[in-house]
Amino acid sequence: MVLEMAEVTPSKIQLMRACFAALAFAIIFFHLLPLDTQARNWAPPDLIICLAMAWSLRRPDYVPVSLLILVMLMADLLFHRPPGLLTLLVVLGCEFLRSRAQPQREMTFAAEWLSVALVITGITILNRLGLSIFAIPRAPLSLSGIEMFATIATYPLVVVFSQGLLGVRKLSAAEAEILEARK
Repeated sequence: MVLEMAEVTPSKIQLMRACFAALAFAIIFFHLLPLDTQARNWAPPDLIICLAMAWSLRRPDYVPVSLLILVMLMADLLFHRPPGLLTLLVVLGCEFLRSRAQPQREMTFAAEWLSVALVITGITILNRLGLSIFAIPRAPLSLSGIEMFATIATYPLVVVFSQGLLGVRKLSAAEAEILEARK
């Protein structure tokens, strides 16, 4: 129980929130670097979405909604996307996954990956639909599809990175009780 209490200390939670923000801003920074000035026939995965979903499922206390909104809105502005559309969809997707986090503690990784894949697919479809409704120029369907599949395929790597290097593991039943008692 002492080890579990150490995992949910307020200072550890704040440190991991700062770590999430720093990772997201590092991803944004490297995405904005002008390393390749020619048009590509492929789209890289959206690592911020992968990171947000992996952390929301494993440790929802590390990714509060306000921090997720701030990070995603900053990404929207810096990537010249319509501000708020993808932010809203990602926040709703993460909140959907977070609401299912209790039953997913006993779920296998394959089932978790499938649920994340379905949420990412829904986000992609709804984002394209929203852009279409407001007649906002969007990437070709093939690039959106490539980005979606790349994001889904990258999710396990982000989970391994988060769990192996940063220690973002699923909450145990005792840790969940401690966090619920603090609310």
